[in-house]
Amino acid sequence: MELDLYDETNKITTEQNELIQSLLEFAGNHLELPRDTEMSVTFVDDENSQKINKTYRGKDQPTDVISFAIEDEVEDELMINFDTLEEPMPRNIGDIIISVDKTASQADEYGHSFDRELGFLALHGFLHLNGYDHMTPEDEKEMFGLQKEILEAYGLKR
Repeated sequence: MELDLYDETNKITTEQNELIQSLLEFAGNHLELPRDTEMSVTFVDDENSQKINKTYRGKDQPTDVISFAIEDEVEDELMINFDTLEEPMPRNIGDIIISVDKTASQADEYGHSFDRELGFLALHGFLHLNGYDHMTPEDEKEMFGLQKEILEAYGLKR
C-alpha cells in the first residue's frame, strides 16, 4: 500500500509516522486490499480541523478524524472503468485528516497513550474509506468489532 503522510503541525514524530504506516498496511492486509492501494493521512491542528468540518460537514467545531473516500459514488460524476485501461492504475481510496489536538485531549480523556489514540483514529478513518460506517446499530457493531479485532491483532491495546 502506498501511504502519503503529511504533518501540518510538526508535532508527529518519525516513530508515530512509522506506526501509522505499519498499522494501516496491516489493516490493508487484513481487509485483503490490492497491493497498489493508495491513500493519504494529514495531521492538522484543531483550527484547521474545524474549518474542514464546517466546510464539508456543516459542523462548526473541530473533529478528531474525517475521511474523504474517493470512490464514493456521486451523481453525474465521470466514472472510469479501471478494468478496461491498458495500464493498471493504482486504487486511491481517499484521504484521512486527523486533529493532533483532539488526539491528545482524547488520549488524556480515555486514559491511554497518544500513540494508541492516533492509531485508533487512523484505523477508524481507514475503515470509513473502505466502506464501513456506524450510522445504524448493526453497522456500528460491525465496524467497531472490526476496529477492535485489527487493533488487538496488531498489538495496539488500551
